[in-house]
Amino acid sequence: MDPVERLYLDALMEDPAVPAGSLRPQLLAGARARRRPAAPTAEWARPYAGRVAALDALLASAVDDDWSRVIVEGWTLQELVAHLAAKDGLLAASVGAPVLGPPMAARDAAGRTADVQAYERARSPEQTRRDWRAQADALCRHLDGLDPATPATVDGMESVVRDHILARCLETWVHTGDAARVAEIRLPDPVPEHIRPTADLCARLLPWTMLFSGLDGSGRTLRLTLTGAGGGEWLLPLGVADTGPGTPDAHVTADVVAFCFLLGGRGEPDGFPAELSGDLALARDVLTSAPALSGP
Repeated sequence: MDPVERLYLDALMEDPAVPAGSLRPQLLAGARARRRPAAPTAEWARPYAGRVAALDALLASAVDDDWSRVIVEGWTLQELVAHLAAKDGLLAASVGAPVLGPPMAARDAAGRTADVQAYERARSPEQTRRDWRAQADALCRHLDGLDPATPATVDGMESVVRDHILARCLETWVHTGDAARVAEIRLPDPVPEHIRPTADLCARLLPWTMLFSGLDGSGRTLRLTLTGAGGGEWLLPLGVADTGPGTPDAHVTADVVAFCFLLGGRGEPDGFPAELSGDLALARDVLTSAPALSGP
């Protein structure tokens, strides 16, 4: 299957446990008919554009009760979508893309989320969906032709815009999973070409998740093997100031999707399914600290 077509989420896979007589299949059929393709953007931003299209396809199946259900962080589906629009708007502001929604009063994630959620509560869920999609698409269009090494600062974190958009991809992917679980809908994974760069970001964040957790990985090296479509192998220095990897001190092998979701704050590090070898204490520290940078 052509990966570009695949990223448009050709199917919302129905859970086999859906009871007979459920209206869910008809709702999903209508959602497929209303799905919109990913916005055109730079090659390096396509993983994000694909996750936006996937979430939009899921939202097309939502009915009134779905929008008022609590999904995560005490937020309803409508408030969750507003949160994503807020975070996308912060990146848009940093790179000079259009910022939609209420005026930008707060520049931090929590403050901007509160402002956008308050604004969207006065609107219909479908308007919120359109507002979020319009913000995401405006960001995608702006990134087309932009140098991926362009510096950007979001919520106090400075990095190149390519890494920031991969972070937006991961958060959108994770929250789509949150919404799908509540709706009892199974979703296909992203195409491998989109999983790989997202996994690469997650791997490169490990020295920072350790540092943020109060663990010093300086001078230590991890061999990380991620299995499944889009996976691969990384030799990672675990100190943020390390100039390069050394001989591996520990080896962690895990499923690539599960690993990305662990970095995204989903899954219990203590019970995370992984094969560990070498310095087991170091390997466990890596997994325990992995979700440290995840937020709402």
